[in-house]
Amino acid sequence: MQVTVYSVAWCGDCREAKRFLAKHEISYTDIDIDRTEGAAAAVIAHVGKRAVPQFVVDGEWIQPYRRGRGFLYKEMEALFGV
Repeated sequence: MQVTVYSVAWCGDCREAKRFLAKHEISYTDIDIDRTEGAAAAVIAHVGKRAVPQFVVDGEWIQPYRRGRGFLYKEMEALFGV
């Protein structure tokens, strides 16, 4: 499974998403959209807005949180089989 996380350093939801991955020993590549040229445009192209964190799992874009609900633990546990 190949996992990429689009994030920014100041985002609490991004930090929580990475803690989840670390806790379950899921390796990932982190792309900071504030520091990586073209990364913000990629997020906008796939999601329609500049919204992070975003997971890309084997090429599929997944938003691991919902406004008002926070990080989607149960959904992400099911997705990653943990």
